[in-house]
Amino acid sequence: MTSNFDQSLRDVAPGLLRPLNQAELKSALADLKEIASDQPPVAEMLAGDGPLKEFITAALTLSPYLRELAMVDRTLVTTAISKPIGQEVERIIQEARFAWRGDDGAPSELEVMSRLRVAKRRIAFLVALADLARIFDARTTTRCLSAFAQAAVSAAIDHLLASSHESGKLQLRNPAAPSEGSGLIVLGMGKLGAEELNYSSDIDLVIFFDPEAGIVPDPSDAIDIFPRLMRRLVRILQERTADGYVFRADLRLRPDPGSTPLAIPVDAAMIYYEGRGQNWERAAFIKARAVAGDLEAGAAFIRDLVPFVFRKYLDYAAIADIHSIKRQIHAHKGHGAIAVKGHNVKLGRGGIREIEFFVQTQQLIAGGRTPALRCRGTEAALNELTKAKWIDEAIRDELVEAYWFLRDVEHRIQMVRDEQTHLLPESDADMKRIAFMLGYEDTTSFSAALVSVLKTVEKRYARLFEQEARLSTETGNLVFTGQGDDPDTLETLRKLGFERPSDISRVIRTWHYGRYKATQSVEARERLTELAPQLLRVFGESKRADEALLRFDHFLSGLPSGIQLFSLLGNNQALLFLIVNIMSSAPRLADIIAAKPHVFDGMLDPSLMAQLPTRDYLAERITAFLAAARHYEEVLDRLRIFASEQKFLIGIRLLTGAISGAMAARAFTYLADLVIEAALDAVMKEMKANHGDFPGGRIAVAGMGKLGSFELTAGSDVDLILLYDYDGNAGESDGAKPLDATRYFTRVTQRLISALSAPTAEGVLYEVDMRLRPSGNKGPVATRINSFAKYQREEAWTWEHMALSRSRLLCGDAGLITEAEQIIASVLSAKRNVAKITSDVSEMRALIEREKPPADIWDLKLIPGGLIDIEFIAQYLALIAPAEGVHEAPRGLNTGETLKCLGEKLIYLPDLDICLEALALYTELSQLIRLCIDGKFDPKEAPSGLIELVCRAGDCPDIKTLESEVKRLSKAVRKVFLTVVDA
Repeated sequence: MTSNFDQSLRDVAPGLLRPLNQAELKSALADLKEIASDQPPVAEMLAGDGPLKEFITAALTLSPYLRELAMVDRTLVTTAISKPIGQEVERIIQEARFAWRGDDGAPSELEVMSRLRVAKRRIAFLVALADLARIFDARTTTRCLSAFAQAAVSAAIDHLLASSHESGKLQLRNPAAPSEGSGLIVLGMGKLGAEELNYSSDIDLVIFFDPEAGIVPDPSDAIDIFPRLMRRLVRILQERTADGYVFRADLRLRPDPGSTPLAIPVDAAMIYYEGRGQNWERAAFIKARAVAGDLEAGAAFIRDLVPFVFRKYLDYAAIADIHSIKRQIHAHKGHGAIAVKGHNVKLGRGGIREIEFFVQTQQLIAGGRTPALRCRGTEAALNELTKAKWIDEAIRDELVEAYWFLRDVEHRIQMVRDEQTHLLPESDADMKRIAFMLGYEDTTSFSAALVSVLKTVEKRYARLFEQEARLSTETGNLVFTGQGDDPDTLETLRKLGFERPSDISRVIRTWHYGRYKATQSVEARERLTELAPQLLRVFGESKRADEALLRFDHFLSGLPSGIQLFSLLGNNQALLFLIVNIMSSAPRLADIIAAKPHVFDGMLDPSLMAQLPTRDYLAERITAFLAAARHYEEVLDRLRIFASEQKFLIGIRLLTGAISGAMAARAFTYLADLVIEAALDAVMKEMKANHGDFPGGRIAVAGMGKLGSFELTAGSDVDLILLYDYDGNAGESDGAKPLDATRYFTRVTQRLISALSAPTAEGVLYEVDMRLRPSGNKGPVATRINSFAKYQREEAWTWEHMALSRSRLLCGDAGLITEAEQIIASVLSAKRNVAKITSDVSEMRALIEREKPPADIWDLKLIPGGLIDIEFIAQYLALIAPAEGVHEAPRGLNTGETLKCLGEKLIYLPDLDICLEALALYTELSQLIRLCIDGKFDPKEAPSGLIELVCRAGDCPDIKTLESEVKRLSKAVRKVFLTVVDA
């Protein structure tokens, strides 16, 4: 490896290390004397006062870990001071490589584990001393550690293959060399792949297998066998036993680690990298190297990946792709200050990662055209970049020197206690320990040298990317690579307003893995990477940010494509805020766009908020949308698509304040009118095709309840009555399948109900309620006009006449509509017994209160003084108006308009004002609540965004104030109700 491998610690330079303090020195000498009791070379060393004794004792004061190893295995010190240290390291590596073999048969798995752990202990001790003594430089140290890691992994793999061969699960080609031709590919990633492993590093492995390699009797079993073997591999390497551990093994660099087994078929891996491979994976595979298993197959796999890692042409997309990697690393310009205590020499500013990324980025840019740049090692890559004129020699020399200096610092940090950390200590005593291990006289001189190096690296790194935006915020890092949670990112997410940062980090990593259609293309993920900081900041500003972002995730999961959306959100702040508004305040809308992403398309219309959803606006669009429909089922599907999109867009206008609650009610009703008319038209065409025309047949549809009074909400059902008439002498329809009158018009009604409410692939248009027809559920679903007139004049109850006061003819035969309107006007203009009407209305309200008591104050419909009270007042006035000498209200008014029309003549004006004020508030709140959530409104459980919306709608600063306002108005309305409807 280097010429220093023949050198012994007996050649150590005087004064190379200084002991931490006298107390530690005395303690270390006491331990060495104990070791010397059965180790003559150690006793001989302690008898003198040469530089070797000085070095060994100082090393044991500075590293508690080395001191512990020396006491566990007393031969370690003897070996270190008696033999050429490099040769001993090579011998241990060679022994480790064949730890799977035995003289008397194959060793057990526990024996293999023990052998590897003992070897690791010896390597760790000897390499550390060689490094501290400057027999090894950082280059040699990293190479030795990498060689041992490769030997250990190879031995474990050979053991696993051999034992599986013995048990009959595998059929190896050559049991004496288990990995040969096995098709099992073990790639070392990161520093293991580049042969730059640090002292206490874990090892990054990616493992693939070829089911058709011929060692699995039934190739279909490979998907079970190899992942199971890899679980054993992890146990062999990292389980802590009495002998310690070998390496912590990290297999999370494999494709989509959250949803894939520990070992993946080669073909599946290639499909993943070709279609869904991510930016950080391209950078990671620069260093990939076959370290164990079938080395030939591993080398071939890496060759096949070259087009994925190194793109042939340097186009705009490739540059954007490469720049996005920079935005996904921990260290970034402008965050934090260069310090010494507590500084992260790997991830912090001016650290090792910045040098590595400086190199890797330029390798990715130019490696497609310049194969010489595809080298794994950092120093080698800097040399090749210099030869290719990408950097000059001065920059190369600065960065090479800085890289190995920082690697030295990193090793010293880890030698102290064998911890996988890159943080310099915070205390003065521990900082002195690091300085002494590096050969400095004091911490001041070490700190000055470190700061100088960090600033040099930061300067070079910043110049490379000074024009680039960062995947970071002023708050901190945002890193979502495939290697688990980044602690700094979790802290940043917490500061941004997320309560479950680990869950949010996992969700965003899911986006980057391309598990959704919207994020499967490289371009979509690039745009999402660009958008992430802004997206998280805006979501974080909403209350219950976690829930809102999880709803956005649900929305993304259903999108067929994401490029257009991500581009628009990145360039349209208003649209981004709108999305966040939906996700944070309106779970119902969020669910709609998740289930039916097409409804989102309408939001992309820049004129959306400027155009009011009038009847003419909606009529023009529904006509155009249905024009291409060729058959009945297609008409129904298109109606559903149109209605769901327009309901959604009306809701968006309401959510953003572009329209009021009253305007939304009218818009929802206009939409229902048009949809019902189109559905009736389609039904009649279908009926005529199957059963022909009915002689003289005429149909009209009446809307009742909120549909009749223009007060539908986003979730309302529709109350309908279907009226018909025909020539009195007609017997049957004239089609191929004739029907008599009752069956014909009943079938029309049933088909209309089905057209509106039957679920199809596109959902349901409206739930239909026909209980307001004559005789309710007991009567026929379709009513002939003369029966309707007779029933309303002679049999209908007071509550049915109240309902009739809100009725409205929607569509159908113009003549029948006129006739029906005349009947309704005639019924409502009749002079009634006011006392009976008053008694009936009071009893009906009392019955509702008994049978449907309100859940709480937010049950705006049922609370005393709520919507029902106000509606009953309006309907009561409509029924008594003729008896009081007041013309009934014009047809087609909503509740508020009816109150204004009649109330000014029939009730005390301040009472009217109270009712109108309460109705306006209830309407605004009800429209928002029904738009945003399904079910009961509970401020404790409601989305925070909805709380803000309802408070704004009620012009109140908070929910408690709004609740007080609802209580005040409801109490006042109940008083008016009792005054007006005075039984």
